[in-house]
Amino acid sequence: MKKFIYSVAVLLFGMTATSCEDFLDKTPFDRVDPQTNVTDEVAEALANACYVPLRSSNLYNQRIWGLDIVAGNSNVGAGGGDDGIETIQCANFNTLSDNAMALYMWRSPWIGIAQCNNLLKALKSENEVSEMIATRSEGEALFLRAHYYYILARLFGGVPLRLEPYDPDTSSAIARASLADTYTQIIADCSRAAELLPAKADYSEHELGRACKDAALYMLADIYLTLAPSNPEYYQDVVDICNEITSLGYNLASCPYADNFNCPVRNGAESIFEVQYSGSTESDFWGNTPYASWLSTFMGPRGSNMVAGGWGWNQPTQEFIDQYEDGDLRKPITVFYEGCPDWEGMPYRPSYSNTGYNVRKFLVSKTISPETNTSPANFVVYRYAGVLLMQAEALNELGMTSSAAAPVNEVRKRAGLPALSSSLSKDAMREAIIHERRMELAFEGHRWFDMIRLDNGDYAVKFLHSIGKTNATKERLLFPIPQTEMDANPLMTQNPGY
Repeated sequence: MKKFIYSVAVLLFGMTATSCEDFLDKTPFDRVDPQTNVTDEVAEALANACYVPLRSSNLYNQRIWGLDIVAGNSNVGAGGGDDGIETIQCANFNTLSDNAMALYMWRSPWIGIAQCNNLLKALKSENEVSEMIATRSEGEALFLRAHYYYILARLFGGVPLRLEPYDPDTSSAIARASLADTYTQIIADCSRAAELLPAKADYSEHELGRACKDAALYMLADIYLTLAPSNPEYYQDVVDICNEITSLGYNLASCPYADNFNCPVRNGAESIFEVQYSGSTESDFWGNTPYASWLSTFMGPRGSNMVAGGWGWNQPTQEFIDQYEDGDLRKPITVFYEGCPDWEGMPYRPSYSNTGYNVRKFLVSKTISPETNTSPANFVVYRYAGVLLMQAEALNELGMTSSAAAPVNEVRKRAGLPALSSSLSKDAMREAIIHERRMELAFEGHRWFDMIRLDNGDYAVKFLHSIGKTNATKERLLFPIPQTEMDANPLMTQNPGY
C-alpha cells in the first residue's frame, strides 16, 4: 500500500460538552505522521481541519459580523480611543494597505484553502478510505474551498487560485486570477460539492454541523444572485435552486426566529450551515482557533453585567433602528432599546451604548457561559429565511413580481408583519425585499455583501453617502490587498484606489 506523504496540523473544534458523540468532539490529531495510511479516521481528521479557520476571529468570530459596522448598520462602540481602530478606518473608508482588519480577513481563508487542498490530494492517493467517507470528505473540501474563495472574491476581487498543496520546491508567488476566473472555480467547486454531499436530513445527530448538500445549494444560489446583475440568466438558476432546497424538507412556519440564536439550540430546523463552537477553555481565547464564540462577550452592553464580558461592540445606529416596522416581532429579539423586554430580570439602559442601542440576538446567559471564554453559541451562516428572500428577489428580477410576494411574505408572516401586496411595482418590490433582508438577517454578516452586489455596487455608494459616509467610492467597496502580501508576492497587484 502506497502511503500518502504529508504533514499538517489537524486542529479539531468541539461542540457542546453534553454532545460527546458529535463529530467535532473526536480526539484530535496534533499532527498526522508523514507515513500514516489515509484511513477513514485520517480522512475525517483532515476534513475537520478544513473547518477550523471558519471559527477564527479573522472570519465568523469577529470580522464577518464586523462588516455590518462597515455597512452602516452599527458603530464600533467598544471602549473608545484606539479600540477597534482598524474597523473604524474601514467604516470611514479611509483604509490603507496596512489596515489590520483587511489583513485579518485575508489570512484565514488561505489557511482553510490549504487544508482543503491537503485533503483533496490525500483522497487522490492510494488509500484505505471507504467510499462513503471519501465521497463526503471530497464534498466537504470542495464546499469549504469554494466558501473561502467566495469570501476572498467579494472582499478583494480576483485572487490567486491555489488548487494544490504548497510545494516547498516551487515558488509561492502566484499572480491574481481575474474575478471571472475566480468565480468559475468557485462555481465548479460548489456545484460538485452539491453532488457529493449528503443532505442535512441524512446526517446522524452526531454528524450534524458538517457541510451538507443544502448548504452547497444555498451558497450556489447566493453566488448566482451576486453575479446576476451582469448575468441575468442566473436569476432563473436562483429560483430553481431555492425550490430544490425547499424540497429537502424546510418549512419556515415551524421554525421560531429566536431559535436561531437561542443557545444551546444548535443546527436547528431552520439552520442550513453553522460555524460550530463548544465553549471549551482548552485553547487560547485570543488565538486563531478558539473553541468559544466571541459574540456574546464582544456585543454585551458595556458596564451592564448582563453577560460575561460585555465589551459593547457593534452598537446599532438610529438609522438602522428606524427601519423597523411597528409590530416587528424580530426587534426585541435582535436589539436592546429603551423599554425593551428585560434580560433575565435586568432592564436595559440606553446609557450602556453611545447610540442608545445594543445587539441582543447573540447574547448568551451567564448560566450557560459564566466567563468571557465559555460561550458555546454557534454562528448561523445560512438559514432557510435567506432561501426564501433569495427566491423572492430572483422572481422579481425575472419580472414575476406577483409571484415574488409569496416567499417574502412567509418571512414577514413569521415576523408578525402584514403581507406585501402582489400588485407592487417591480421597483417597489425590489426595495421591499432589500429591506426585508436587512431586517431579517441583521448583524449576521450579509448586509455588506448585499449592498456591494446590488446594482453593481451603485446601491452601496448611494446608501453610504445617504448616511454620511461620503468617502465611500466604488473602488473602496473592495478592501486593499494587505501590504505584507504585496511585499511577499512579487506577482501580486494592488486594488485600484490604494
